[in-house]
Amino acid sequence: MLVRKAKVVPIECVVRGYLSGSGWRDYSHGRDVGGVHLPDGLEENERIPDPYFPLFSPATKAEERHDENIGYEDVVQSQGREMAETLRDLAIGIYRKAADYAESRGVILADTKFEFGLLDDGKVILVDEVLTPDSSRFWQRSEYLPGQTQKPYDKQYVRDYLLGLSWDRNPPAPRLPDEVIAKTRQRYMEAFRMLTGKEFEA
Repeated sequence: MLVRKAKVVPIECVVRGYLSGSGWRDYSHGRDVGGVHLPDGLEENERIPDPYFPLFSPATKAEERHDENIGYEDVVQSQGREMAETLRDLAIGIYRKAADYAESRGVILADTKFEFGLLDDGKVILVDEVLTPDSSRFWQRSEYLPGQTQKPYDKQYVRDYLLGLSWDRNPPAPRLPDEVIAKTRQRYMEAFRMLTGKEFEA
């Protein structure tokens, strides 16, 4: 592997096309999403309406606690306006291209997150996984219905299992049952098949 050392920008660059996950939780509690006040009356998992689509919805990248959703102006305050604009524009640009490709395969890219880093010469590069089921939320277009729970092809299945436990979300995490591991793997393989048109070979 050829690698380059970079200084990680401590911002989770989340882009949302649909109102799901923590974005929906913020919205349903009357809070702004990514620092943006969205119109009233939206449903869970609904496509974010124009002109807000897609929505840059950053979060802090915490090392010892959970990431926290913040607004664009918070990124400006912590990273400077030029860097904030660069992060936002890169993240939205990648999301748009990926969402268009996924749509052509019958898949909705509901949201995703990117992490960026700085090289010694100041160039901004991607430094983490991109558009994987661990960092993105995928739904099958033919099964999509706003206002309802979507069949997940990502790690939401694991999230849902853990949220059903009495675990306080602090280490150590509970061990996942073999059934949950197997079903998660099955969903990841299905996401691969839908997006590539190929069968996954382990």
